[in-house]
Amino acid sequence: MGVHRLNHAVLFVRDVNRSVAFYSDVLGFRQIAMTPDGFRGAAFLQAPDSTNDHDLGLFELGPNAGPSGAGRTTVGLYHIAWEVDTLEELERIAVRLSEAGALVGTSDHGTTKSLYGKDPDGLEFEVVWLIPADLLDQAAIDARKTIGPLDLTKEKQRYGAQTAGGVGVSR
Repeated sequence: MGVHRLNHAVLFVRDVNRSVAFYSDVLGFRQIAMTPDGFRGAAFLQAPDSTNDHDLGLFELGPNAGPSGAGRTTVGLYHIAWEVDTLEELERIAVRLSEAGALVGTSDHGTTKSLYGKDPDGLEFEVVWLIPADLLDQAAIDARKTIGPLDLTKEKQRYGAQTAGGVGVSR
């Protein structure tokens, strides 16, 4: 049997406490008590509705760590993406990201509706809602080849604010 899903990501950050506060306050992650005894500068977080042991590991490098050059001057990871169940939740997170000054973009990828944010160290992430398989139409599938502006009001009218996304696609 092959790979089933992404279980967790690990990020190097300047200040672990600042990063824990950001991911907790903005995205609702909770800290999991699994840092080895005597080990400082690390934290493990779980997403609000996750069944993973942890979804995010954070390791502190200190205040002098330079910014990531990934995609600009070095190879590396562009972003990680987290899925939400409803467009209503996507909209709630858009507000939280905006309030934190962390929302850097939104996109309509046809079959997915996406927000892009940056954490306090400038590391980019995506929060996404997937159109459920039973609601996919050819227009949405064809639109995967384009990146359009996201209109959450229109998408909520089309699919419903509380329609569970990803059913039959990612679950």
